[in-house]
Amino acid sequence: MHPFRKAVEAGDHAALENLLAEDVVFTSPVAFKPYPGKAITSAILRAVSTVFEDFAYVREIANPDGRDHAFFFTATVGGKTIQGCDVLHFDEDGRIDDFLVMVRPLSAARALSEAMAPHFEQIARDAAGG
Repeated sequence: MHPFRKAVEAGDHAALENLLAEDVVFTSPVAFKPYPGKAITSAILRAVSTVFEDFAYVREIANPDGRDHAFFFTATVGGKTIQGCDVLHFDEDGRIDDFLVMVRPLSAARALSEAMAPHFEQIARDAAGG
């Protein structure tokens, strides 16, 4: 099993954070502007783990060079079933430097946005180191 998937499925936030490059860029399915940096990405991933229910990876696709992966998942958010994909690029050191999340359908994306909104004050504090 891929170390990223293993960390997510185990809820091992320390292992997940160790897989992130310092200069990782996180692109959210519900925010226009990407979030640069390990601290904010880690904080977002911790918050998402509290919002998703019944999360499960259902498919994984990898580029033969091992630097690009797509992890397809299902979850429930606010009573809505969501289908999504984590599209990751790994740098030469094996750390995630690009983390793109896509979700569908629109009603579930809206539910995700609404569920995450109350967490952004804490995410900002966590990303700032406090």
